[in-house]
Amino acid sequence: MNDNPNVSSRPDRKVIERNRRTQMKALYSELYSLLPRHSSRESKSLPDQLHEAASYIKKLQINLERMKEKKDSLMSVERLRNTRSRMTGKVPKSPQIQIHEMGSSLVIGLTTESNSRFLFTQTIRVLQEEGAEIVNAGFSVVDDTVFHIINLTIGHESAPDHGGGRRISERLNKFLNDADA
Repeated sequence: MNDNPNVSSRPDRKVIERNRRTQMKALYSELYSLLPRHSSRESKSLPDQLHEAASYIKKLQINLERMKEKKDSLMSVERLRNTRSRMTGKVPKSPQIQIHEMGSSLVIGLTTESNSRFLFTQTIRVLQEEGAEIVNAGFSVVDDTVFHIINLTIGHESAPDHGGGRRISERLNKFLNDADA
């Protein structure tokens, strides 16, 4: 037994320092593993790794600030739009669609708000999925309303696609009802 008061049950300073360095090395390694991979296969020195991590974090902070500013800007535009619509008594209009079938030809009238370009492109997508051949498409804008006219053919003149107009009409009405909900 050791009766020396200077020797205690606590670990030696060398062991404590070794454990601390091992833990720091593991933390540095974990930090560096979180960075996006680079093409260089060479291992970088610890100061280079720390500098790269700090630069990456600063870049992420700048991107985050930029995104917050963009979000705030978009939110203020939306609030302004909502305030303006309440003041003028205008409620956002539901999209409307009219379909006229004439043999193998269809004329589609789509009425949307000016900020609803998505509905027009999705309508075109549905028509193409149904195999319709779009002959002509045009639009006109009055105030905040856009009137789209789409002329298309379904099937061929010699063999018209019976029921194609009804199927297109059902799909477009379902799509617009889902978009409005």
